[in-house]
Amino acid sequence: MTKLASDEGVLLMTYGSPDSLDEHDVAAYLARVRGGRAADPELITEFTRRYRVIGGSPLIEITARQAAALEARLDRPARAAMRFSEPSIEAGLRELSAAGARHVVAIVLSPQYSPMLMGGYARAIDDARGRIGADAPRATIAGEWWMEPAFVRALAGRIRDKIGGMSEKERETVVVLLTAHSLPRRVAEQEPGYVDQLRGTAAAVAEAAGLSPDRWQFCWQSAGHEPGEWMSPDLKDLVVDIAGAGRGSILVVPVQFLADHLEVLYDIDVGAREQAEAAGAHFDRIDSLNDDPALIEAFAHVAEMATGLSR
Repeated sequence: MTKLASDEGVLLMTYGSPDSLDEHDVAAYLARVRGGRAADPELITEFTRRYRVIGGSPLIEITARQAAALEARLDRPARAAMRFSEPSIEAGLRELSAAGARHVVAIVLSPQYSPMLMGGYARAIDDARGRIGADAPRATIAGEWWMEPAFVRALAGRIRDKIGGMSEKERETVVVLLTAHSLPRRVAEQEPGYVDQLRGTAAAVAEAAGLSPDRWQFCWQSAGHEPGEWMSPDLKDLVVDIAGAGRGSILVVPVQFLADHLEVLYDIDVGAREQAEAAGAHFDRIDSLNDDPALIEAFAHVAEMATGLSR
């Protein structure tokens, strides 16, 4: 039986995606992500190209499926909400209120949590509640859940499944690269605890998957286009180094991304794959968790823990 009360609900929050593959919609989305600052025309064109290559991001649809599965698991209302596109956080709170929720647990769809990096979600909730007024439900934001057992087991199982399906030669040479979204080095230096969470997730998943220390490495992906130094090693550079060292098989495991979206479908499946294959390495990645029942179970536990602490 769920630990959530009958007047409680859950909001799953993530970035969102452009409304369409039209360059104007991509430009508007990038401006929202950048706090209202317009992106350079070259950047808009490049991101439009990337979205078109993958046929558009499925992130909103997948998050809606996650919310529907969580609602069925908890027997409590759950909604998907995007920070920079529709359905908005305000729309999600209004729907939860209409469904009878007077208290909402809001889960940022990154298992690792940083008040500085994720603070925009809290501000968006506060702003939305202010616009809704007296009918706005009380909101609690769940914090970090990077060691949630169901989440760790799910990623480890994906690794075992992929390696189990490889040829004997690939299994002998495979290097598993566990990735997280890159950060400017200046930000990482201000948020060492957040970086520790990312590395800690990678280590926990590797251990649960039975990987020896020489078979896996943590690295960064999807570095931004802002000036300054970004964290290293970068995935696209590392796959070339691994291939050059004679390790002919690479398996990529995102430990921060929970669903298929641009940073998975393009940055890994297109960009990093091209680099690896050009260097002569076999390249693969685990299937994203998306609406896997194990991930939904992790969401349920996170929501129950957060609502218990808020009472």
